[in-house]
Amino acid sequence: MQGGSPFDIFWLIIIFFSLWPLFQQKNIEWARIRLIKKIEEKRKSRAITMIHRQEKLAFMGFPLMRYITIEDSERILRAIRMTPDDMPIDLIIHTPGGLALAATQIASALTKHKSPVRVIVPHYAMSGGTLIALAADEIIMDPNAVLGPLDPQLGQFPAPSIVKAFKIKKETLKDETLILADVAEKALNQMKNTIKSILTSKGHKEKDCEEIAQFLTCGYWTHDYPLSVDVLKKMKIKVSTDVPGEVYDLIELYYQPSATSSVQYIPIPYGEHKRETPPIKKPH
Repeated sequence: MQGGSPFDIFWLIIIFFSLWPLFQQKNIEWARIRLIKKIEEKRKSRAITMIHRQEKLAFMGFPLMRYITIEDSERILRAIRMTPDDMPIDLIIHTPGGLALAATQIASALTKHKSPVRVIVPHYAMSGGTLIALAADEIIMDPNAVLGPLDPQLGQFPAPSIVKAFKIKKETLKDETLILADVAEKALNQMKNTIKSILTSKGHKEKDCEEIAQFLTCGYWTHDYPLSVDVLKKMKIKVSTDVPGEVYDLIELYYQPSATSSVQYIPIPYGEHKRETPPIKKPH
C-alpha cells in the first residue's frame, strides 16, 4: 500500500482546518445548552437568552454585528408560548437594541405571562433592550450594568431633536423636514404610550408611568447614555443586583471575535478560594 502524496496530505489539512471552527462552534453551543439547563433547574424557570455579541461566523471568521430583529421576537414569543402559565421566565439579555417593532412584541408578550418574569442584564441592554426590561416583574442587573434611553431614532437623527428643531425654525423649513417632524412627533407619542402601557400592566402608579415615559423619551440624554442602577432607582424603576453566577458563566461562552484581546487578566476569582502558602522560615 502506497502512502498518500503530499498533495493529498495538503488537502486533508485544508479540510481539517475548514471544519475545525464548525466543531468548536458546536461544542460551545452544547456548553451553552447545558448551562441554560442548569439555570432552569436552579431557579425553577424557563431560561431564555437574547445575547447579541459580535461573534465570528463559523466558516470564514468574519465578525457579524447583531441586534434585535423580527426573527428574535418570533423565537422568544414561541418560547413564551411553550412556557406553562405557572412557570416563571428568566430572560437574559445583552443587546445594543434593534427594531422597535420586535422589542415591543417581546415586551408585550412578557407582560401577558401569568407567572413572574425576570429580566437579567449582566452588562447592558440599550434601547429596545430597555423596553423589554421594563416589561419584567423584576429587573436584575450587575451593579455596573446599564440600560439606555428610549427616544425613537429616525434615520441618523433622534426624534426629540427633530421636533425641537421644528419648533425653533418651523417657518423656514422645507416640506420634507416638516413631514419628518410630523413622523418624529408620532414616533415619540407611540413610544411614550407603549412605555406607559407596559409599566401600568406591572402595577406602577399612573403618575410614575408618565414621569418614567417622559424621562426615557424626551431627549434629556443622548440615545447611548448609560442609565446605571442608581439612576434607574431614582426614576422609581425597581432593580436588584443579585445576578446569578451561572449567568456570568454563560456570557463567557459568547466570546468576542478578535483572536487576541486588548484586555488580559488571570481568570481566577480572588478571595473565593483560600490558598495554602508554606510558612516562611526565619534564619537562625
